[in-house]
Amino acid sequence: MNRHGAARQASQLHRRLEALDEARQLAAGALPEATLDEVLDVLERASSRRSLSAEHTVVGFFGATGSGKSSLFNAVSGAEIATAAARRPTTSEPLAGIWGADGSEALLDWLEVRNRHHADAVPGFADEATGLILLDLPDFDSTRSENREIVQRMVGLVDVLVWVLDPQKYADAAVHNDFLAPLASHAAVTLVVLNQVDRLPEHEIRPVLESLKAILARDGLGKVQVLGASAVVGTGVDKVRAAIRQVAMQRLALSQRLAADVDRAAQRLTEASGAGEAAGVKAGTRDRLAGELAVAANVPLVVDAVARSYRQEATRRTGWPVARWLVRFRPDPLRRLNLRRSGEKPELNRTSLPPAGAPERARTDAAVRQFADAASDGAPGPWRAVIRGAAREGRERLPDALDQAIAGTDLKAGRGSWWWTAFNAVQWLGLLTALGGLGWLGVLAALAYFQLPVPEVPRVQGWPVPTVLVAGGVLLGIVLAVAARFIAGAAARARAAAAGRRLRASVAAVAEDLVVAPVELEVSRLRSFNAALKSAAGRG
Repeated sequence: MNRHGAARQASQLHRRLEALDEARQLAAGALPEATLDEVLDVLERASSRRSLSAEHTVVGFFGATGSGKSSLFNAVSGAEIATAAARRPTTSEPLAGIWGADGSEALLDWLEVRNRHHADAVPGFADEATGLILLDLPDFDSTRSENREIVQRMVGLVDVLVWVLDPQKYADAAVHNDFLAPLASHAAVTLVVLNQVDRLPEHEIRPVLESLKAILARDGLGKVQVLGASAVVGTGVDKVRAAIRQVAMQRLALSQRLAADVDRAAQRLTEASGAGEAAGVKAGTRDRLAGELAVAANVPLVVDAVARSYRQEATRRTGWPVARWLVRFRPDPLRRLNLRRSGEKPELNRTSLPPAGAPERARTDAAVRQFADAASDGAPGPWRAVIRGAAREGRERLPDALDQAIAGTDLKAGRGSWWWTAFNAVQWLGLLTALGGLGWLGVLAALAYFQLPVPEVPRVQGWPVPTVLVAGGVLLGIVLAVAARFIAGAAARARAAAAGRRLRASVAAVAEDLVVAPVELEVSRLRSFNAALKSAAGRG
């Protein structure tokens, strides 16, 4: 592949790494910390490796005790590097064969490889321009824990993994279960060599190789390249060299290795998270939540108090003046609830509504739970728990917040109606008319009592005018009082309905702040996580 293709792959890898990091950050608090730490390790390793030489391909030779790993390493290198390095302190130390020393120092420092051998050019395989580093590593089945730790670390660091197996232990569960199967996504940068084929009869070599391929296919490595070789007699060594050289010359191993790491990390996140999208917040569920909370917060009681308070005030303003003063002895329903105030800061207001009892708390809990269940429907398990947790978080603050919202809602309770003035004026006119008629009749009665001349009283349709004034004034007051009662009832219902809408809007605002918004945030986080994970996996 040309440099433009390599640059394109590097750019794609950069985007995938960014997407993986975004998915990791979004999953904080939802997925297990151990999984997120694994992903962070991948990101940190990728960042470190990409900051080092991209002109070198690091190939690690891995194998069990007796597999002939070091012998194959020497055979491929064209020199007895593994045994000629007399200064190599112990076999537990990684050994590097280097073709192209310039720029390799920092990379080998990062790999913590101290034993370095600048290898001679091998015609047709590697020279100073190749940029190749071969690593002979400790046996992965070593009894020394330090050796096993080195192997585990190198498995995560080298660009290309060469697994050296032998005919006796090629099916060993330890290498397949502990190393090969977990690296199924790394097939593009994995090479499996069945060494010591010289120990097999000629007719058994192919069946053994086929058996190894079948086992690798079960491990998820069906596409990995499998070669037979013998470091002792040189069989297949050229094929191993050719495979390594091809990878080194293409300059793609670094990107392919890191891309495989990203694939594996994305798969770990997928396994930890599960698949699916949350249904999210719908208008219907939002309205049902607000409605249930309004009932639990005694909004119907307040609405009824608004209606009764209006009717009471209307009676006091428009009733028959002779009897309306009795209304003053009836307590205002809104004042009893501490909801008729003026000149106070709304945020400091508190009502005198009955405190939330067990039924109200149960209703609130049920409403929040049903809302969270509906919003989290379809979400994978960990995220469903996160969404429900976000809804529950604000539940404890709901009673006080709802009470404050009701207390701070303008019920328009102090605002009168235009018809009150008109009715009141007519009522007083009727009362004055009746009093005028009574006064007239009183004067006539006094004149008669003192045997004084009584003037002729004007009549209307045969009825004395004073009597008509008294009867008309009283009748007018009663009719107006009855009419005012009907009008006040209709106006009270309208006033209460308007107050109910404002109260429910206040309750909905509290629900939005304490329940809906946190749930929507977590639903959005899941949506962004899935999108980032899709991009990290190379599907977006």
